[in-house]
Amino acid sequence: MLYIGFPIKNEILTNLFSIKGKTALVTGGGSGIGLMITRAYIEAGVKVYISSRKLDVITSVAKELSALPESAGCIPIQADLSFAEECERVAAELTKAEGKLNILVNNSGANWGEAYEKFPDKAWDRVLNLNVKSVFHLTRYLTPALAAAATPEDPSRVINIGSVDGLCVPKLETYSYSASKAAVHHLTRVLSRKLAPQHITVNAIAPGPFESKMMAATIEAFGDLIKSTVPLHRIGKPEDMAGASIFLASRAGAYITGIVLPVDGGIVSNL
Repeated sequence: MLYIGFPIKNEILTNLFSIKGKTALVTGGGSGIGLMITRAYIEAGVKVYISSRKLDVITSVAKELSALPESAGCIPIQADLSFAEECERVAAELTKAEGKLNILVNNSGANWGEAYEKFPDKAWDRVLNLNVKSVFHLTRYLTPALAAAATPEDPSRVINIGSVDGLCVPKLETYSYSASKAAVHHLTRVLSRKLAPQHITVNAIAPGPFESKMMAATIEAFGDLIKSTVPLHRIGKPEDMAGASIFLASRAGAYITGIVLPVDGGIVSNL
């Protein structure tokens, strides 16, 4: 037997899925999927910075989560990450405060739905600037801080939030959104190769339907139809996103880079 002497039970209980003591930045961390990840990290003992354009939202969230017994702190940073200079400012502020960063979750995103015949040029600029360009810029500006926290056994982690709409053709007319998420998935692969020598892993999560602010109106109008397209016949829950985001940030995910992980109830695998 090749696998000898590894205390697997103790390792699982104490280390394998633990992220306690790490520091993370979750963009768009005040609502939707970003908030699901932020809360999961806070409850797991991570110090979390959250960014958003809406200062009142992230200030309220940070105050609530900082009060949790297990919290190591939740700190808001107001920013519009669709601008490269804002990505640079956020990176500079966080690096000055912490010196290093263990986990970067690029979650901030925008959507736009409109008929093919009327789909405007501004829908491409708004969505691509935030969904794709900000992922590149923020990761680039934070690479020194990520590298400072990294070791070969416990690399720093970049987790990009894509979408099943970037893996399959959506039923709704969200042309710039689905194209942007496909770009995020491939950018994830490209960055994983670039940053691996610095002991930084880069992976993506491709969520299916979750009860987020972005999806609220869609789920309200088409909830039954959406559930019928999901092989597991339900909408995603916060625990589903928590499990995936903790796994990729923990020792359990330390040897994984360049993947796109669908968290979608089986949508993609049943195409």
